[in-house]
Amino acid sequence: MDLLSATLTLILIMDPLGNIPMFLSILNKIPDENRRRKILIRELLLALLVLLVFLFLGRHLLQWLNLQPQSLRIGGGIVLFLIAIKMIFPPPSGGIMGQFPEGEPLLVPLAVPLLAGPSTLAMLILLSSNAPEKWMSWLLAVILAWLLTSVVMICSGSLLRLLGEKGLVAVERLMGMVLVTLSVQMLLDGFSDYLRKLMESS
Repeated sequence: MDLLSATLTLILIMDPLGNIPMFLSILNKIPDENRRRKILIRELLLALLVLLVFLFLGRHLLQWLNLQPQSLRIGGGIVLFLIAIKMIFPPPSGGIMGQFPEGEPLLVPLAVPLLAGPSTLAMLILLSSNAPEKWMSWLLAVILAWLLTSVVMICSGSLLRLLGEKGLVAVERLMGMVLVTLSVQMLLDGFSDYLRKLMESS
């Protein structure tokens, strides 16, 4: 995977357009507009911090837990598949991540799991584990994906007025279809790596 494909994959998994309704519904509960902007910037920075921590320390976490990259690829593919299915067929309660705690958000739910979700973190660990020598490319991919996501989140109100709720729903369904194919590819890669390792050890 090169820089461009890694950046596009991270953007698709982070799903900034699909997160607009959730962000607005949570932030609109805070009456002060200046306070809402400060909270949004804080959550974006916290999400970037979480992404960088998993990018640089994720592969060491695999070693400490004695986990194989194949397990992470399969697990991440399953989680990504479930999220993608909920994006295409959202639950009646609304929202693809379920219910969140009330009150002013702090780390949860805006930074984690809406931006730095389990599939995004799993992808970062896979990138750093499979090609640790490309850490500069992965770092740039994270920053580019985060910057685009941040711009979308900061302009979320204007984008909602521009696209409308139906437009955002259509975009989210399209993102879900793309994520389904990505999750299936992750699962196929994980199973093929596992079977190859079994054949080599036998």
